[in-house]
Amino acid sequence: MRSSRTGGTLRSCRPPDDDRGQVPFPCCVEPFPGVRRGPCGPRSSHRLAERLRSQRLRPAAASLLTDPSGSPSSRAILWGGDRARSAHDSRAVPAARPRGGRLDRRLLVEGRRLPGPVAGLPGDVRAGLPAQPPEQPEPFSTVLADLERVVLPGVTHWQHPGFFGYFPANTSGPSVLGDLVSAGLGVQGMSWVTSPAATELEQHVMDWFADLLGLPASFRSTAAGGGVVQDSSSGANLVALLAALHRTSTGATVRHGVEPDRATVYVSAETHSSMEKAARIAGLGSESVRMVEVDGDLAMRPAALAARLERDVARGYTPVLVCATVGTTSTTAIDPLAELGPICQKYGVWLHVDAAYAGVSGIVPELRELQAGVEWADSYTTDAHKWLLTGFDASLFWVADRAALTGALSILPEYLRNAATDAGAVVDLRDWQIPLGRRFRALKLWFVLRWYGAEGLRAHIRSHVAMAQQLAAWAEADERFDVVAPTRSPSSACARAGPERWTPTSRP
Repeated sequence: MRSSRTGGTLRSCRPPDDDRGQVPFPCCVEPFPGVRRGPCGPRSSHRLAERLRSQRLRPAAASLLTDPSGSPSSRAILWGGDRARSAHDSRAVPAARPRGGRLDRRLLVEGRRLPGPVAGLPGDVRAGLPAQPPEQPEPFSTVLADLERVVLPGVTHWQHPGFFGYFPANTSGPSVLGDLVSAGLGVQGMSWVTSPAATELEQHVMDWFADLLGLPASFRSTAAGGGVVQDSSSGANLVALLAALHRTSTGATVRHGVEPDRATVYVSAETHSSMEKAARIAGLGSESVRMVEVDGDLAMRPAALAARLERDVARGYTPVLVCATVGTTSTTAIDPLAELGPICQKYGVWLHVDAAYAGVSGIVPELRELQAGVEWADSYTTDAHKWLLTGFDASLFWVADRAALTGALSILPEYLRNAATDAGAVVDLRDWQIPLGRRFRALKLWFVLRWYGAEGLRAHIRSHVAMAQQLAAWAEADERFDVVAPTRSPSSACARAGPERWTPTSRP
């Protein structure tokens, strides 16, 4: 199949012999005509490596191109024309343009392995730094030498193929380049007038993602709601709570503050701790947070939520927000949105969906059933920087009614006034977040989505889901392991190994 975007051919791609057992990306891009290649890379790698060393080029950050499926790639192939890809990582990444403006047809960048787990002790990094800041300018070579000597030994390399904590290998070349362009432009996107492209591109990209994830029409910028890129889902949880307080109080919280002894927030034992922190920051305190029981799948029980709401209303409390989770932190459990939604509507409670981890699975149509009932949500957040090949920070946050959000957060001093804002003709995203200033975060999302396309991102998600299902199957079939949490969530498997079941003959 020809690709008009790449000028190459998309095809199934086998991994090279030394990568057997790794999970390859399902398609790769053939290079331009005339480039000799093997099964997944050019045959001239050694000659190119010699050429690189002869030119005394420093190794590029090959970690930027690490395959998120875990392939232990240590080198990247950048070929000519307008595209590049790794010999082991079959996703395409933008090509580099050397000095002089000429594109090198084939440039091999040998990457070195960076450390995985940190082996030092607390204080080791600071001990390697001078006590006083430098008085005189230093050459950049000295800075880079200290980076190698002091900083990198103390770095836990999240892009390392052997790193499996938290959310490993969560960025990509296009994302890094998007951040680089954003940093170079130095855009301050707090208001539309300070950089129209920063606001309008973000609105457009968020509408794209709302479509791709199958979110309700009310979340589009063309409807009553809209989306914004937050710094984290922790921040998104906070602004959702502030919007809920504003709606519940009909704006009184802006004038008089909250009533901490009356307002209540509902979570489960599996809800992320940032929701309780949000309640503290909002002035409600931890005692306002009600813990709702979970079922055998560790999901919030709708009947238990209804009982708690009924009891609190009868006692004179004002329920403000229910936080449902799609992919809890500990076990990636999924709360039943379709059952929780009608209960929240009955009691007039804001339903916030924290889908920070697993929400992006909605980009795959067959996985959308995991968040069935999302149409009941008043707000929704998911992190592109966890599972969608985008570097931190890129939390996607939507509201169904932006008036509640901007009503809670909008302040317009004289120094921010302008004709477009005064006329109500534009959206100022400073009113959708806690800080005033904001970076051009949408640029890297645009780069990633343009580069991989929706199908490339779906293939990425599907490959991880397949690996998790395989791991769960292995654990269930092996008597030495117990599956200790349900495997309903798309890409995780929670199993426990019983030490008493491991004998010298049973060890792998």
